[in-house]
Amino acid sequence: MARRSGRRRPAGTGGGCRPRGSETARPESPVPVPHPERRKRARLLGAVLAALGLALFPVVKYGNVFPDTGKPMAFGRPLAGHRQAAFRTASILADGTRIGVTTLHGKKSGFTGKVWAWAPPEYYQERYRDSAFPVLIALPGGRGYPSNYWNRPRLGLQRAVTDLAALGRSKPFLLVMPQLNPDLRHYYDGSDIPGRPKIGSWLSDDVPDLVRATFRTFTSRDGWALMGSSSGGFVGLKMALQHPDRFRAVIASGPDTRPDSPLWRGHEKERRANDPGRLAAHLSARPGAPPVYLQFQIGTEERGRADLERFIRRYAKGPVTAALHVIQGGGHNAKGYVRGMREASLEAIGKVLRGPAPEVRPDRTYTAGPPAGARPGDRDPGRRHRP
Repeated sequence: MARRSGRRRPAGTGGGCRPRGSETARPESPVPVPHPERRKRARLLGAVLAALGLALFPVVKYGNVFPDTGKPMAFGRPLAGHRQAAFRTASILADGTRIGVTTLHGKKSGFTGKVWAWAPPEYYQERYRDSAFPVLIALPGGRGYPSNYWNRPRLGLQRAVTDLAALGRSKPFLLVMPQLNPDLRHYYDGSDIPGRPKIGSWLSDDVPDLVRATFRTFTSRDGWALMGSSSGGFVGLKMALQHPDRFRAVIASGPDTRPDSPLWRGHEKERRANDPGRLAAHLSARPGAPPVYLQFQIGTEERGRADLERFIRRYAKGPVTAALHVIQGGGHNAKGYVRGMREASLEAIGKVLRGPAPEVRPDRTYTAGPPAGARPGDRDPGRRHRP
């Protein structure tokens, strides 16, 4: 079975720590009494440092040293009939695009959590002002709380989407990166486990509702896909098979293929209802079921390949189509999975998903996108295309 990174013991938690009281005792030394003038200087320095800490709080909170980090932002003008969520700048990429973060109070799940979002350069271009864009919901491995590591530009996911779209090899996806779990103590298999926060409804209903209210999106499932690594790959796989009317494809990197949260104990019926194998079998047997594309990824330096190959042989039939991309030298980590997405997987799902349609008018000169230093969200007229 493929490993879930969130289920391994965190590095550095076992052994190696010096036990209390093991240090050699040292004789006490006299404590000098500070001069009154020194005490005055110390108080002044403390006040300055406190003020500086408050000024830097937004930078520390959102993790990036940029003047606009932590400030309110928008992905274009609010869409007609929708109240746009209050996003704040989390990161600014080299091309001027921004990753925003908001707090979502889920109406259907009742769960409250963080959601990060990013729009590609094409989203702000004049030629696409009336076009819908495909959505890729990116789910992390590990704990998935309180953040989503796909919002870190250094991992290169946003850059990979931009580069492949520019080469015509894939689509310019809107990236949506929600919190995966509600706490650090448990993992929830992206499901509505009885008596627990409804993470399944949060991911399948509340997050897409937020996206539709914020961005120009396709109303059909042909513009919606999921992507996840490790435990996030399991959730993406399960959700694509569980909601084929909402999602057309998934990239599942190094995933498990069976639900195994300890929180399922005493809820075997519900656990089986969230098993990807059972969901795939039911979908294949359903007359007229919508087609779903499963793009798996696995590195040669990790376990789990045999399990994925077995899953494909058993369940890839009828409306369920599947492929496996093997990442040479790749391990169980996000950077390796981004490399695999560059090599094959983003292009693979791009072939089954709809992309934006540029407006072509001979009397108009189009700009290439937001220039460096621009506020991309201020350029977009925010019109929704309803294909």
